Amino acid sequence: MDPLGLTSADPLTDLLNGVRTSGALFNQSSLTGSWAARFEDRSPLALAVLLRGSAWITPQGGDPVRLGPGDVAVLSGGAPYVIADDPATEPDVVIHPEGHCTTAQGGEPIRARTPGRGSRDGAEADSTLLLSGLYTVAGGTPGRLLAALPTLAVIEANVGACPVSRTTFEEITREEPGQQILLDRTLDLMLITALRAWFTRPGAQVPSWYRAHSDPVVGSALRLLRADPAHPWTLPALAARTGVSRANLARRFTALVGQPPMTYLRQQRLALAADLLRAPDVTLATVAERVGFSNAFALSAAFKREHGMSPSAYRTSATRTQR
Repeated sequence: MDPLGLTSADPLTDLLNGVRTSGALFNQSSLTGSWAARFEDRSPLALAVLLRGSAWITPQGGDPVRLGPGDVAVLSGGAPYVIADDPATEPDVVIHPEGHCTTAQGGEPIRARTPGRGSRDGAEADSTLLLSGLYTVAGGTPGRLLAALPTLAVIEANVGACPVSRTTFEEITREEPGQQILLDRTLDLMLITALRAWFTRPGAQVPSWYRAHSDPVVGSALRLLRADPAHPWTLPALAARTGVSRANLARRFTALVGQPPMTYLRQQRLALAADLLRAPDVTLATVAERVGFSNAFALSAAFKREHGMSPSAYRTSATRTQR
């Protein structure tokens, strides 16, 4: 185990490290007859699980894909998509950021087919029961994860089971202390379970970054960086430890991981910083020292460039969500 409490990571763990939601939106809808909803929420990651019945999901610019009971759809990139009883059905409801619903013409729906945060509809026995989760990435950098995923990935029920049943969902959405953090971690669990099944499914084409950990050079470099991210690493020092030239390491690392070694290290440091900032009693100077920045000012500047907000603003947002 490394100084920050992280174990040596496998490829999927490395990809998901530091990426977590904050303020997850869960919706459960009981749908009958002819229905369709267009999602324009711009969520970088979203999940749709069919608990009962059947539906079609169509990403913008893509072909419709049928969902059966227990199937899980992972949508990435924030592009609009439609979930409907039939690909030909025109959407009558639009879901906007923060789960706000309108009619297709922009008016407020009398009854939103996809209800608000943590809510659920009464389910009729013969209806289609749809569970969806909208993902807000508040910690880490989702760039490599989004680059590794197609716009729509459907994991069939016989490949990977969703860990959240209707009964479980009803339990976690009860209005009790800690509800939001429970929703956040539940959505994380759903995402991890779905992606593990997606990347290890029969016939899956393993992307280059997945092979990086088994590469004798790049795998060694990844383990060194993760074991001690606060070390004052340079490309020459890392190359010397892996036994290759700087040019060779940079070329192989970039080809397999998708970014140069020092860029990868900086993003990992910022992801770790985001996790540490969730503890209200840890100073920014301490966080900077633990993740390898020279001082609090350097960390603050890099953090704001990466996350679009200062460490203090991020901490306030994260603390508010965890209450």
